[in-house]
Amino acid sequence: MTSFGKCDSVRRRQAGLIRRAGWAVALAVLVLLPAIPARAQSVRQGVSAFQRQDYVVASRIFIPLAERGNAAAQTYLGFLFETGRGVPQNYTEAAMWYRRAAEQGDTRAQYSLGLLYDRGFGVPQDIVEASKWLNLSTAAAPPQAREARVRIRDAVTTKMTRGEIAQARLRALEWAPSREH
Repeated sequence: MTSFGKCDSVRRRQAGLIRRAGWAVALAVLVLLPAIPARAQSVRQGVSAFQRQDYVVASRIFIPLAERGNAAAQTYLGFLFETGRGVPQNYTEAAMWYRRAAEQGDTRAQYSLGLLYDRGFGVPQDIVEASKWLNLSTAAAPPQAREARVRIRDAVTTKMTRGEIAQARLRALEWAPSREH
């Protein structure tokens, strides 16, 4: 065999290796492609899925947004965990997401967190902490939600001593929202 033949043989082997490697890369891309989102999803898209009652899709959209500190996504995700829609029901996880959103000033999360504290679901039962979050939620509630929140807050307050009421109000007054980084 001539040296030209040897080079040609080496080139054919290299080309075969490249083709096989190319197929391996192509296969890896096809396998991994579904795991890589084409583009970042928005809260609006999550809410749309939620409203269609496609809770699995909604949770998949909300999780990365919530992890990045989006308070609205955290609140929706808390609700999904609280109710077991699209994710396994987990009050502790719900409380954690509600707290993250509540600390940022999301009134729906504050309301929901207050109810969890009142019932002791996912958090230790704490009537003072429940009242604090319900007070904050009611004070900042949109007009259409205010009356219902006042009724719930007042119902919780009836279970409290004067000292507990004062303590809850003081905690609410001392509270200030904080943004996640």
